[in-house]
Amino acid sequence: MSDKETSGTLFGMPYNFERPSVGRMLSAYWKPGEKMLVEKPFGIGYTLNLANWRSWLVLAVAGVLLWHERKGPDETSVKDEPVEVIVDDD
Repeated sequence: MSDKETSGTLFGMPYNFERPSVGRMLSAYWKPGEKMLVEKPFGIGYTLNLANWRSWLVLAVAGVLLWHERKGPDETSVKDEPVEVIVDDD
């Protein structure tokens, strides 16, 4: 066994490199009564707490923005007409 720590904080950022289990993964993403961000069950940093309504709002906004980006520009705003360019030789 190695004497290295597998969880803790580094410069205020939590980390956890313990072998993840299904129960620990599920309980990490659903913590009623906790804030919107909770420590990740594996890795470095924070993740969304799906038991908090604000997390669902963030996911909805991100989904709408992604849908809007993939939809592309409106047909009326892009015109494939030729453009006349006038060059003035002074």
